[in-house]
Amino acid sequence: MQEKKSQEKILYVTDLDGTLLNSSERINEKSLAIINELVEQGMLFTYATARSIFSSSVVAKGLSANIPVIVHNGVMIIHPATGEMLHFCGFTEEEQQNAVDFFTRQQIYPLVYSMIDGRQRVSYLTDGQNEGMRHYVQSRKDDKRLRPVSRAEHLFEGDIFYFTCIGEREELLPLQEFFAKDENYTCTFQQEIYRPEYWFEIMPKKATKAQAIARLKEMWGCKKIVSFGDAINDLPMFRMSDECYAVDNAVAELKAVATGVIGSNNEDSVALWLKEHAVINKE
Repeated sequence: MQEKKSQEKILYVTDLDGTLLNSSERINEKSLAIINELVEQGMLFTYATARSIFSSSVVAKGLSANIPVIVHNGVMIIHPATGEMLHFCGFTEEEQQNAVDFFTRQQIYPLVYSMIDGRQRVSYLTDGQNEGMRHYVQSRKDDKRLRPVSRAEHLFEGDIFYFTCIGEREELLPLQEFFAKDENYTCTFQQEIYRPEYWFEIMPKKATKAQAIARLKEMWGCKKIVSFGDAINDLPMFRMSDECYAVDNAVAELKAVATGVIGSNNEDSVALWLKEHAVINKE
């Protein structure tokens, strides 16, 4: 560990799945101990994930709650200890309506993330779910955000900030063709890391990990960003970082632009790198 003056503050950011999380979708106890100690000493650290605060809090159980975290691929920065939302980026009314019109015409019924009566909700149509959608719902039975609806017209209620479509790659390609060419949306399209299905996710244009990291960097007055990742969707985060490290199990495209390659996600690699190199800020 190193100590530097506060004007040289560094923000350390890691992806979760495939990076900080092991193959069992948890953080190793050794990693938890190392990172929590460094945070307690003054390391400025967060994670940036496509997961919600509910899902990420489950898989990151035991990690210090004293750090704001970036969830929903940058839609929100939330303080887990208090639930306070420090940053939010949603669709405009026009962007939301254009997306809803497309889904309605195509008779496609995604998971719809929205704010309804001041609460985060995840709405889904109870009929016609595929295996991937059923697995999502069943694996989150304790998630109070879940909002099953029986009629399609109720699916798209509230102030929507995120859509997730789960299915076979070929059946999701028309969605990529429609949304990816529209500059008003940010999209991710990739295979689910733990299952065979593909996920196509749609969020507001300004909702990206990179932009949320830049926002947190400004909030904390940091001068540099050091990031860790494994997947193709971590490329924007890597490109805006001063240093970026790919885990050994990362895709080749990410390794090609990384400052360096560290051990795999099962080997406490992020935590061990931080233990050796992290700057501890002393005010």
